[in-house]
Amino acid sequence: MHLQTQRILIIGGPSTGKSSVISALKESGFFCFEEISREVTLAAQKEGIEQLFLDEPLLFSEKLLEGRISQFNNADSSSEDFVFYDRGIPDIVAYLDYVNSTYPNKFIDACENYKYDRVFLFELWEQIYQQDNERYESFEEAKLIQNYLKKTYKKYGYELEIIPFGTIEERTQYILNKISKS
Repeated sequence: MHLQTQRILIIGGPSTGKSSVISALKESGFFCFEEISREVTLAAQKEGIEQLFLDEPLLFSEKLLEGRISQFNNADSSSEDFVFYDRGIPDIVAYLDYVNSTYPNKFIDACENYKYDRVFLFELWEQIYQQDNERYESFEEAKLIQNYLKKTYKKYGYELEIIPFGTIEERTQYILNKISKS
């Protein structure tokens, strides 16, 4: 009999190395849900909206919420021991708070009703920080976002496990060592 799949969340501000580690986990055979904000941003750009999050943060966030709830629910049918996520539902609230946007209670309800088993936090690392077409934030803005992420996840009762700096392989192995001991 298969025990319930553990939902392992990888979070952190922009350009902290999350997606690189998610890619390494996938290459190692783990089931991973990728970050969907780039997908939402690129779809909006095709419709002529350069930065949907900046132009319409609530619409952008509603699309993210729908996608992240879908990812969460899709793990229910998994036969894997562990499923990894590149960002989670509380990230949406953290970013909305960061831009001082009001939002309906469905965002709060989702944070309370969809719970992850473990949360690994990637700290900001100035040496690897890069801006690109979808990552528009300066390093100073990324620091603010990081603080909102920490505050939001703690508000919803999560213990944040800090990932030390290192190579992609070292960071991936750190996570695998931690979850194998649980």
